[in-house]
Amino acid sequence: RSAQEMKHMENISSLLQGSNPGEYQRLDPKSEREAVAAPGEQPWEMIMDKKHFKLWRRPIEGTHLYQYRVFGSYTDVTPRQFFNVQLDTEYRKKWDSLVIKLDVIERDLATGSEVIHWVTHFPYPMYSRDYVYVRRYSVDKENNLMVLVSRAVEHPGVPEDPEYVRVRTYESQMVIRPHKTFDENGFDYLLTYSDNPQTVFPRYCVSWMVSSGMPDFLEKLHTAALKAKKMEIEVRDYMSAKPIESGSSEGKASMAAAEHKSDGTCSPAQLEYA
Repeated sequence: RSAQEMKHMENISSLLQGSNPGEYQRLDPKSEREAVAAPGEQPWEMIMDKKHFKLWRRPIEGTHLYQYRVFGSYTDVTPRQFFNVQLDTEYRKKWDSLVIKLDVIERDLATGSEVIHWVTHFPYPMYSRDYVYVRRYSVDKENNLMVLVSRAVEHPGVPEDPEYVRVRTYESQMVIRPHKTFDENGFDYLLTYSDNPQTVFPRYCVSWMVSSGMPDFLEKLHTAALKAKKMEIEVRDYMSAKPIESGSSEGKASMAAAEHKSDGTCSPAQLEYA
C-alpha cells in the first residue's frame, strides 16, 4: 500500500511539474484536492506549498482530528542517510531539542520491530506528551523503495506518568524513493501522519501547531542527515542490520505481549502492519 501511495504521488508530481526544476504549475483548489486523493479517497486540502515540499491535510471521519500528508524532495543527501537518521534514536536526542526521552523499550529480533518510548516538549503552557509506539521498517531493493511505519501501542513496561500526557492515537508512514540509488544524492519522500495530542484547543489551533511544527522538524531532520553524510556524526546503518530468521521463537514472543496489549487502542484510520 505504501508503494501504491508513493506511485500515485509521483504521478501527481509529474502532472504538476512546471517547465523549470522545482517549479509546479497550480491547478484550481478543487482539481488539486481531487488529484492528490487516490480513487475513492476523501480529498486532501493543501495548506502549505514550499520549495522542497507540499503539505496537505484532511479530516479524519468521526473525529475532530486531521490526517496530514507531506510530499517532498531533497537533492543534497542520500536516501540511506536520511533513512538512518530517522531510525537512530541516540542521534535524534542530539539534533531534536524537543526530545525529553527517546528509548527503545523492546525489540523483536525476528522482524526488526521496535517498541519506542518518546517524550517530547509541547508549546507552553501545555504539558509534555509521551508516546509509546511500535515501528517497523523495510528496504525494498528490487523496487528501489524504503518504508518506515509506526503506530501507538500500550506496553506493560511503560506505565503512564502523571508528569506527561499519554498520546494513545498516533500513526506515521514514511516512504522514500531514491532518484537513482540508495547511496547517491537525491530522493522523493511521502510522509503521512496523524495523532491525537489530547489538547483542549479547537481543531484549527491544533492544525496550526502541526502545520507550523512540520516544516521545522523536516528542516532539522534534513540538517541532521547532512551532518551524518559529511561523517561529522556516526549513524547506525539500519539497511545493513539484518533480523534473524523469522523462525526464532524468541523474536516472536518478545513482541506478542506488546501487540496483545494494544487491542482496542487503534484509531479508525489505523495502519495494519505489525
